[in-house]
Amino acid sequence: MSLATTIARRYLFAKKSTNAINIISGISVIGVVVATMALIIVLSVFNGFHDLVASLFTAFDPQVEITPAKGKACAADDPLLLKIKALPEIDVATECVEDQALAVYGDKQMMVRIKGVEDNYPYLTNIRSILIGEGDFTLHAADLEYGIPGIRVAIDLGTGAYWQDWLKIYAPQREGQLDMTNPGDAFSVDSLMSSGCVFSVKQAKYDKQYILTSITFARNLFFRQGEITSLALRLKKGTDIEAVKEEIRGICGDKYVVKDRFEQQEDTFRIMKIEKIIAYIFLTFILVIACFNIIGSLSMLIIDKKEDVRTLRCLGASDRLIGKIFLIEGSLISVVGAVVGTGLGLLLCWLQQEFGIVSMGESTGTFIVDAYPLSVHYSDVAVIFVTVITVGFISVYYPVRYLTRHLL
Repeated sequence: MSLATTIARRYLFAKKSTNAINIISGISVIGVVVATMALIIVLSVFNGFHDLVASLFTAFDPQVEITPAKGKACAADDPLLLKIKALPEIDVATECVEDQALAVYGDKQMMVRIKGVEDNYPYLTNIRSILIGEGDFTLHAADLEYGIPGIRVAIDLGTGAYWQDWLKIYAPQREGQLDMTNPGDAFSVDSLMSSGCVFSVKQAKYDKQYILTSITFARNLFFRQGEITSLALRLKKGTDIEAVKEEIRGICGDKYVVKDRFEQQEDTFRIMKIEKIIAYIFLTFILVIACFNIIGSLSMLIIDKKEDVRTLRCLGASDRLIGKIFLIEGSLISVVGAVVGTGLGLLLCWLQQEFGIVSMGESTGTFIVDAYPLSVHYSDVAVIFVTVITVGFISVYYPVRYLTRHLL
């Protein structure tokens, strides 16, 4: 340990002649502690919501989705798609046909997205984990076609999880001209029976728009015989998703767009990332303000230690060494605040994760989770620790140089 560090450490923890210096130094440390805690807790909350949303999407979205780069649909027997299906890393491949339609039940109607999938869809996603009702994932039986609506679709149409009448689906004809004398001929019409259940992703994008059904029904409704609008893939366990995704992109070239789960929800996760960055910036500004207390503490300490400085100069200490003592003193305040703040922040995060101290609301079950979700990413903790140390050093560097030249 250098001489400057030894003296600075002694100045920090030793009792001062003026009690106000001890108080201001304590306030400086507390300010850095609180700012560090706030950074860790707030960023962990953002991480918690990010992980929560990601976990909800996995019950509906495939690991990898391939869609045409141009147009809505492509040939189901495209050699490129057949080559992708044959890759050894692919565990499940499901053809999908999806488009907008009008759903009518009784006197209620609404625009929905009909998503036709193959029977292996439950093996592609965890769809059965989000089904509500007495039925099961059944899309067709004999000549009957079944539909599984999102929970908000079922509520808005008034069908519930089980309906007895036919749910009529209307889709515009893709070919031919509209006859204004008989506009009904411009639509393709088909009906769905109830499978006895609805799905609940707890995301409005799905729950309020989608109806799952068989790919045969969707192809007939939208005139997509021999076509698909997307190919959904599930990879074998332990497979490197990024490596396989790049391999698939190499096969597809510019003809198809390949996306993983996060890229399928790019807008949602981009917004969450921007919010996290903005929160980090604002809390860093608060940290800068808290560090101004360090400057006041050092100013009083420099005045209080004038006699010590004269003694050090008589012993041969240079102005650079003296300035370094007080610079290290300010940095030590930041380090102590960062260490204590990090420890307390992690402790509070653990308590929230284990006991859910801060709830989302008074009514249990109103929200997806009852308490604020937290997820501590240690890369964030490292960034926060470095930020606190850096901001603390920068905030005292120039003031210490000025004060040591004009007060000593």
